[in-house]
Amino acid sequence: MDAHLLTAREAAGLLATGGLTSEALVADCLDRIAAEEPRIGAFVYLDPQLALAQARAADARGRPGCLHGLPVGVKDILDTADMPTARGSALFEGRRPTLDAACVAALRRAGAVILGKTVTTELAYSSPGRTRNPRDPSRTPGGSSSGSAAAVAAAMVPAALGSQTAGSLIRPASYCGVVGYKPSHGLIRLDGVSPIAPTSLDTLGILARAAADLPLLAEALGIPMGPAAGGDGGPGAALRVGVCQTEAWTAAAPESRAAVLEAADRLSRGGARVGEEGERFDGLGEAQREVMAFEATRAFSSLLPKERERLSPQFRDLLAKGEATPPSAYAQALALRDRARARLSVVFGRFDVLLTASAPGEAPEGLLSTGDSALNRIWTLLGVPCLSLPCAKGPHGLPVGVQLVGPAGADGMLLAAALFVEEVLLG
Repeated sequence: MDAHLLTAREAAGLLATGGLTSEALVADCLDRIAAEEPRIGAFVYLDPQLALAQARAADARGRPGCLHGLPVGVKDILDTADMPTARGSALFEGRRPTLDAACVAALRRAGAVILGKTVTTELAYSSPGRTRNPRDPSRTPGGSSSGSAAAVAAAMVPAALGSQTAGSLIRPASYCGVVGYKPSHGLIRLDGVSPIAPTSLDTLGILARAAADLPLLAEALGIPMGPAAGGDGGPGAALRVGVCQTEAWTAAAPESRAAVLEAADRLSRGGARVGEEGERFDGLGEAQREVMAFEATRAFSSLLPKERERLSPQFRDLLAKGEATPPSAYAQALALRDRARARLSVVFGRFDVLLTASAPGEAPEGLLSTGDSALNRIWTLLGVPCLSLPCAKGPHGLPVGVQLVGPAGADGMLLAAALFVEEVLLG
């Protein structure tokens, strides 16, 4: 068995029934990492002996949790008591937390094996790390959850945790051809997570290889699951899908626009009720930038001048923008968000989910940028759950995803809808 090729759900099923040991699965993932890591660079910290020791301990204690023995990668902004957490920054090189982040502790309680720490951009912002896209190593994997997306795409690990403050989960998922899920803002505790904009934007999330993997990991993280859309017939019986372009549609390349329109057509033919939603959410992209910069400046207010000098130009620019943003502008940005949320609640009276683009198109060439998050910023500011599904190929044969957006707090409905959408688009 090529155990590293199993999805998280498939692996969890075999681990639960004794059809596969955690040690065998982890060993196979480590072999895959040894073969692929020199080409991709997804991990910033990996201790094979520690990973195998966790796996043997899982096998010895039986099957108490929903993630029993499942290896999971963890983005290197999440504290781990037994591994360094350097946050992708020279400022924190060699940092050894004494406690796990709340999300890491939740994974461990569910029985997961923390396989290693995946590469993040500097402080989860925009200065790239060393990770390359597994689909084409000359291209970016996206960011800031670069290593998590690449590790899952390269079958190094069945699932990984990432985070999103602008587009850091959904965009890399699209670029790398995996499934990415950003929950509703505030559903997962941020204790032990390096902040950028924790009050309004920072959100933990999951990268995996199939939509069916997400409920398993969501359960372990304590994300409440509500009723599915579509009534007794399931989410596909009467799923109402609104095609929503927003003000950011101009950032979408032809392949991304085509993916959304083709997905809408296939969903309509597959039984969903599909319509157009004209709400553009004008101004929210810039509002997200202002909120992020303002809160980042407060999150890093204790940095000394000599420490700031060690930051990338991109991060220094972010802090400078935040310092130049008066509290009144921050308040106005949040007020604009709140008005948009009221309009969005009306939109979700017409539709169960919205369908839009995950990223501008294929992963851009080169490694000096992680790409454009314009198509994600609106939804992150609104705090709603988002999910990217791979569904198409661009002109160079690289993945292009589509994004599903659900109402705030309706994460269970969105995940159920994603199962139907994935079946229609990939079936």
